Amino acid sequence: MLKINRYETLYQLAFFPRLFPVNCYLIEEENELTLIDAGLPLSKKGIIKTAKRIGKPITKIVLTHPHDDHIGALDRLKEELVDVSIYVSIRDEKLMRGDRTLEPGEPETPIRGGVPTKLKTRASILVKEGDTIGSLKVIETPGHTPGSISLLDTRNGALIAGDAFQTKGGMAVAGKIQPLFPFPAMATWNKEIALKSAEKMLDYNPSILAIGHGKMIKQPKKLMEQAIIEARKNLA
Repeated sequence: MLKINRYETLYQLAFFPRLFPVNCYLIEEENELTLIDAGLPLSKKGIIKTAKRIGKPITKIVLTHPHDDHIGALDRLKEELVDVSIYVSIRDEKLMRGDRTLEPGEPETPIRGGVPTKLKTRASILVKEGDTIGSLKVIETPGHTPGSISLLDTRNGALIAGDAFQTKGGMAVAGKIQPLFPFPAMATWNKEIALKSAEKMLDYNPSILAIGHGKMIKQPKKLMEQAIIEARKNLA
């Protein structure tokens, strides 16, 4: 099941929105589309169909992080969209190759979640804090994975945050278990770093928060603040 929600230049493609929501996003540029995350293996058909409905080609695919539920359709999409460019953070390119080993200086908490072991597609372009991808600004928001990124649409303040927050089961920072939907927390690498990233994201005062699991939240500042308070309590 696929539900499409739109906010200005942002299209949310929500697969199984009631049971186990897995979201990816199409960002509309003047002559092209950027896909953020690649959902589940069965997501390919819905992604391609939605792009055709919009009437513009997908030229870029950006991964907020390479967990299985964010790269599921990537190989199939790359087979059809031969010339598409694939973007991932410098740090998580290693994870994209199935390598869970930690870098020097990183907290020695294990990398969790479904890390791909059979993914064929590799990144075309590695990104870091402050880089731009069309109208999107890259924000490094580690915690859920060591190299998680978020994308800010500089035209309207929409923030696509991967699993740095969740809204399914209640608004929460990555690592804070929500009993009604605990899976993002169970797949989070480091709760302390995730909290720092959430605080960083709050400073951008986004017009809408778009995440990997759950509904988009307009004017999310107060809910983000409350989620950060709860995450601090959880760590304490």
